[in-house]
Amino acid sequence: MSLGRSIHVLLLLGLPCIALAQTSDRQPVDPASDQLRLIIQKHLGRPYVWGASGLKSFDCSGFVWRVMTDQGIFIKRTTARKFYLCLPEAPEGDQWQFGNVVFFDNLKHCGLVNDSRSFYHAQSSKGTNLSPLNRYWKPKVCGVRKMPVTPAAAH
Repeated sequence: MSLGRSIHVLLLLGLPCIALAQTSDRQPVDPASDQLRLIIQKHLGRPYVWGASGLKSFDCSGFVWRVMTDQGIFIKRTTARKFYLCLPEAPEGDQWQFGNVVFFDNLKHCGLVNDSRSFYHAQSSKGTNLSPLNRYWKPKVCGVRKMPVTPAAAH
């Protein structure tokens, strides 16, 4: 009996089972990343309002600040430029790691890295959303900083 058929039979019988991944491109489960992703998702679809930091509306740095605060990272609410100055630098190979803070347009805008092709941010025309790092955004990138580690994740 094949693995797929075995799992199907176990599921029909109501028995718990663990399916093995057929491919190796799935990354290991990281509870901190999963929690961060849930926090980001919770704040998507909110309108852009200059100077706002949630819960119903955000500007770019307010969105990043709110996500950090909800993650247990307490940092003073500030501008994109000041975030850039106070966050640790992302090493060359880790810049496009999920959760890093990406900065644009001479430090006038910021967002959170999803992957090397997209990022989350509060956009004046669309509110909080996931945007592609496309021909418009990619040339505007001026730096990437690491998301600070939460106190619980440090141990």
